[in-house]
This record gives sequence, structure tokens and C-alpha cells, in this order.
Amino acid sequence: MSTLLLMKLFETTPNRYDRGIRLLTGGQLDNFYDRVIVHVKEGDRVLDIGCGTGALTLRAAKKRAIVKAIDINPRMLDVARAKAKKADFSQNIEFVEMGVAELGNEPDQTYDVVLCGLCLSELSKKELDFAVNEVSRILKPKGLFLVIDETRPQRFLRRLLQGFFRSIFKLFVFLFSGTTTRALKNFQDRIEKAGFEVVSFQLNKSQNLLELAARKIGINPDE
Repeated sequence: MSTLLLMKLFETTPNRYDRGIRLLTGGQLDNFYDRVIVHVKEGDRVLDIGCGTGALTLRAAKKRAIVKAIDINPRMLDVARAKAKKADFSQNIEFVEMGVAELGNEPDQTYDVVLCGLCLSELSKKELDFAVNEVSRILKPKGLFLVIDETRPQRFLRRLLQGFFRSIFKLFVFLFSGTTTRALKNFQDRIEKAGFEVVSFQLNKSQNLLELAARKIGINPDE
């Protein structure tokens, strides 16, 4: 089944979102988040794109990074703010209702790290290209792009099964939420063309969830 498509349903009930994600992923998503956040250091300026209820945001703030957390869903932001206040991290976080389309308003070379958890798969191909290029622009030289998202399995049989179940759940989720997701395809190639080098890459056992850390090396890979 497509876990991330079901997650779209949970977005309509943000207070149940975290519990639902843990159940759907068997807790493995938390493990991915814990691993990827080790790249964040104290004092880093961090942008969390599609922050949701703040899973990555709070992890970065706990490491004393300065975080700007953005999401287009105000209800998700309300939950994230409440969690940050309870954890006493509010002073380290700026929450902003904002989508990927508005990344163009961010100044060049502003951030040390850009986080993106379960967000890029919600974008069209054109939107994804825009987002990746904007992340490259707003990151400082040698800045890090940390991504956790849905991907297409490498093995043919797994890919075939995923496609079958996704076709069913895409319709189901669209009818209930009006949205869908698109598993990332050839994402490493895409970010390398945007001026990144892959630092680490890992898949879950089902090969449908990726964890990636990439470093900005310039507009051209030769720079």
C-alpha cells in the first residue's frame, strides 16, 4: 500500500497525524528523521519546507539551530507551534504559512541546511524542478539538502506492486482530500543536475522510502 497517500488523509486531522504516521510506517519514519538530523549543527540556519506538525523542525531546534518552518496548511502549523511551545523551543523557530511557490522570495545563500520531509512527492514535475533549483540558490556554499520522501522501488516486481496499489489509493485519497502524491523518480540525478553531490543515500526495506543528504557544490557540478 502507499503509506504516503494515506498520510494525505491524516493531514485533514492534524492532531491525529503523528499517531497515524507512526502506525503506517511501523515507527521507521522516526528512525529516518533521527538519522538525517545528525547533519544539523548548533547555530545552523535551517529551512524546513513542508514542516507539517514539526517532526524535523523540533529535532533541529533541539540541536539549537535557528529554524524557519514553512507549510501551506495552517492547521498543521498550529499543531507544530503547540508542540514547539510545549518543548520550549519557540524562541528557536519561526513558523510561516508559505508554500514552495514562494521560495523565490527567500534571499540567495541564506541557509546552512534545508530540510524536506514527505513534501517533494506532493509536487508536480515542474514544481519539483523549481523547488530543487530554489533550494540550491538559497543554500550557502557547501550547504546541505536533507530529504526523506517516497520513491519508486528499484526492483521491477516491487515497482509493479507499488504502481498497482498506488493507482487504487490515489483515487481513494483524491476523493477524500482532493490531493495526491507522486513517488520521486531518479531523484539523485535531478539534484546532481541542480548542483548537488550526494553525501548519503538510504532506502527502507520496502524500497519505497528514501533518506538522502546532498551538499551544494555550485550551479555546475564542476565548480
